[in-house]
Amino acid sequence: MDAALRQSKALCPFMKKASPATLRSLSTASRQTSPCGGSMSNLQTIARRCPIMGKAMAVQTAKAGKVGLGGMAAIGALRAFSGKVNSGKAKLHTSRSNAATAVDAPLFGHDKAFQPGKPARAAHHDGKFDYENFYSAELDKKHKDKSYRYFNNINRLAKEFPRAHMSDKNERVTVWCSNDYLGMGSNPHVLKTMHETLEEYGAGAGGTRNISGHNRHAVELEARIAKLHAKEAALVFTSCYVANDATLTTLGSKLPNCVYLSDSLNHNSMITGIKHSGAKKIVFKHNDLVDLEAKLASLPLEVPKIIAFESVYSMCGSIGPIEGICDLAEKYGALTFLDEVHAVGMYGPHGAGVAEHLDYEAHIAGRPRGTVMDRVDIITATLGKAYGCVGGYIAGSAKMVDTVRSLAAGFIFTTTLPPATMAGARTAIEYQMEYQGDRRLQQLHTRAVKDSLSARDIPVIPNPSHIVPVLVGNAELAKKASDMLLEDYGIYVQSINYPTVPVGQERLRITPTPGHTREYRDQLVEAVDEVFTKLGIKRTSEWAAEGGFIGVGDPAAAVEPIWTDEQLGIDEVVKEMKAGAGPVGIMEALLERETKATANAVGAASA
Repeated sequence: MDAALRQSKALCPFMKKASPATLRSLSTASRQTSPCGGSMSNLQTIARRCPIMGKAMAVQTAKAGKVGLGGMAAIGALRAFSGKVNSGKAKLHTSRSNAATAVDAPLFGHDKAFQPGKPARAAHHDGKFDYENFYSAELDKKHKDKSYRYFNNINRLAKEFPRAHMSDKNERVTVWCSNDYLGMGSNPHVLKTMHETLEEYGAGAGGTRNISGHNRHAVELEARIAKLHAKEAALVFTSCYVANDATLTTLGSKLPNCVYLSDSLNHNSMITGIKHSGAKKIVFKHNDLVDLEAKLASLPLEVPKIIAFESVYSMCGSIGPIEGICDLAEKYGALTFLDEVHAVGMYGPHGAGVAEHLDYEAHIAGRPRGTVMDRVDIITATLGKAYGCVGGYIAGSAKMVDTVRSLAAGFIFTTTLPPATMAGARTAIEYQMEYQGDRRLQQLHTRAVKDSLSARDIPVIPNPSHIVPVLVGNAELAKKASDMLLEDYGIYVQSINYPTVPVGQERLRITPTPGHTREYRDQLVEAVDEVFTKLGIKRTSEWAAEGGFIGVGDPAAAVEPIWTDEQLGIDEVVKEMKAGAGPVGIMEALLERETKATANAVGAASA
């Protein structure tokens, strides 16, 4: 009977939702009497009431010839339901043979979306489901609501970044939306390491870590990551999406009665991992500590809880209240799961992220214990943005990491990253741990871009981070603006629409890098200004006249950058310059100084 139960779980919604213990109990308990005087399990009784299983059991009972064989009839019915025996009619198959079209009852009889007697959506003229018509209908929806996504053929040039070419090598554009925030994808240190590793160890890892893919490059990279975040251990995945999905799935499914508390703007990878875990999820308002505490307080203290949130929210640029969340986690017995994907390499004296940046001086002095970063239980991040490579990771206690390593399917069954990739990522981390010039310069360019756009009444959603979200508020206009910038000005800025951002909050997402010098900045600002005028896109003043929207046009929404003037060295430049120099002069002088310092650092790497 157990085999039949397992077989039916994939097909029957009731069977799928019921726990194994419940099904076993129902299938073995004899509490009812069958019409023939024999005993029936509770499961058989329930099955006879089902419009599908009832018919299937009746067929099997008649074929058995002995109405007293209730258990055999139930097993036969389950097998008939899954197409394993001949019931006198065509069986259900996963193949597409013409013989497998007639059934005793609709396959989706339990599905509320399916109405017996009515044709399935996208039905073909011969009665079969029309898959291609279904695809077309779904794509038509995307086209009609203007959220269909087009891919541009952008080929970044390592020796000319942020320049790239289109499909035609002679057609050059400037990339303003890359997540290679620091240009590490073309850093000479990283490229040299990758070339050498590739020559010595080849292209691929050869398998999963459990079989033949474990090597010195993985060991060294994980040791470096653990040191970066001052944690006991780290574990590398093929991407941070996989790292988040696998870790949250594993912890939520293994911790008894676990409850997730998830920020409303969390990345899809975290949402998916929580969903896959099967654990209860409670969503709290974005960055709202009062709402989070109220929801934590509603849960029993002894129940395992995990607060999942981000440090930098990539589409709006907001910063998570990490210290406040740590306070609440300690008060209510919860773990903290912090995604630093858009922050590693970008913040902190060693590039460990916002959690490190919050205790800037302590980490410069080498005192991580007791800091905000030390209080975070699990840190996840990527090797594919500020570090310019690919891959993701988690860092935390040795036992937590070992638990995920031992149980997470997303880690166990995935081929290891190539040796050259891991060696390059390790080099990028080491470089950024020792050198702050790239992230300081990136922050200065970000300030200059935000100030220049704001001076033209172009609506930048206020935030304290390195993200420059330019509000458009309409999917079709955002796409037109992106296309016009690319086609008419040679500037690539991708439009962002639903489901990445809510409908009505569509935007252009600009990300300056150390390579976006004043020449590129002036071209960008002039082009965006002209495009806004040509397309009639709302300016900041227009949003303000309507009372403001998501911070745009609202003076109260202004925020201070997380990098202070002192940390960026602005105070030093001000002292060096003559009295009376304007802000633009100060900014340009600082940019010039940092640009030269970065060029010298890169030159030393090339030598």
